[in-house]
Amino acid sequence: MHIRDIIAQHGTTFSFEFFPARIESASAELFANIRQLEPLKPSFVSVTYGAGGSTRELTHDLVVRLKTETTLDPMPHLTCVCHDEAQITAILERYAHAGISNIMTLRGDVPRDLASPGDAWKDFRHAAQLVRFIRRFADRKVHADSRGFGIAVAGYPEGHPETPNRMVELDMLKAKVDEGADCIVTQLFFDNRDFYDFRARCELAGIRVPIIAGIMPITSRAGMKRMAELALGARYPAPLIRALNRAADDEEGVKRVGIHWATEQCRDLLDHNVAGLHFYTLNRSTATREIYATLGVKDSHGLKR
Repeated sequence: MHIRDIIAQHGTTFSFEFFPARIESASAELFANIRQLEPLKPSFVSVTYGAGGSTRELTHDLVVRLKTETTLDPMPHLTCVCHDEAQITAILERYAHAGISNIMTLRGDVPRDLASPGDAWKDFRHAAQLVRFIRRFADRKVHADSRGFGIAVAGYPEGHPETPNRMVELDMLKAKVDEGADCIVTQLFFDNRDFYDFRARCELAGIRVPIIAGIMPITSRAGMKRMAELALGARYPAPLIRALNRAADDEEGVKRVGIHWATEQCRDLLDHNVAGLHFYTLNRSTATREIYATLGVKDSHGLKR
């Protein structure tokens, strides 16, 4: 289903993100966790794409498997890095023929092993260019939906680390929306005030598409460091750090604190009419299922704003 229709139908969306497993045993574990989350009937699920398309085939295989073997609606990530127009066209054609409705469109990260960072950029340097290309792909009449793919793009409530000028950053976000993005999915954050301020600044900048909040529950201290790396500097509020310090080396206590914090974030966001919640699952199911249960949400179809 096109993302515009999903948002219109669900009122508030609930969605999950997975990344493709690289080895068979991890793939089996991932699909077992996906099966546990499937009864929650998420509005959609996204599948990540390694730096420079390093997991391109794994991403495609997982997306197709989700489409054919589950009731889930997969939204693959697609990035600018190391792709030219011919490659992007081929990928879009494959997804169109597979019945994929939506694409998460990103600039992407430059592979660390690339000899020259400048080699990362071919026909697309910014996500707005890729959004424009995907939007124009609809003219080919390959996709079953006359509108073509629904398009989601990334937003950064705490600011993008490569764009310290926040006015320029919003200009770049608006460019993605003006080129045809249907919604924004944010990077993870731990202080809802950052999200509310970001949402208000977007409105002042003339950005009118729905903004879906990215949530990642802390489940371990090691995971905290990984989150900060993945999010390029996520900010942990002092009250959260104090609560985690009280848990000390009790990993189960750390997990309980992290899930409680994320649950309270979600409750407050729902109370403030968030367009949707997007859970960065790290290919696990327990934290997301516990948050759903505590919020009293049976599945994503059961909540209307």
